Amino acid sequence: MADYDLEALSLSELKKMQKDVAKAISTFEDRQKAEARAKVEAFARDLGYSLAELVGTEAKSSRAPAAAKYRHPENPALTWSGRGRKPQWFVEALAGGKTAADLAIG
Repeated sequence: MADYDLEALSLSELKKMQKDVAKAISTFEDRQKAEARAKVEAFARDLGYSLAELVGTEAKSSRAPAAAKYRHPENPALTWSGRGRKPQWFVEALAGGKTAADLAIG
């Protein structure tokens, strides 16, 4: 393995080296995963199964969108569920003197 005098390298050289190391680690991990997957698939095949049969297909759990809690006072098409970042229209309405209760739906 090469020895580097890190103190002698410039900032740009150090950043490039850091980027190269991160890429090398990522590709190494990808190769390891591919090798492990191939071994597991071969083992499953030896037992007469496919890996998909043994593992099954994972269905992503989809969450239903949250119901809207707030509505824009002039444009009823603009709504917000109260989750996540506040939309700009909501922030502006609050700054303009409205309260969250004023903007609440029903």
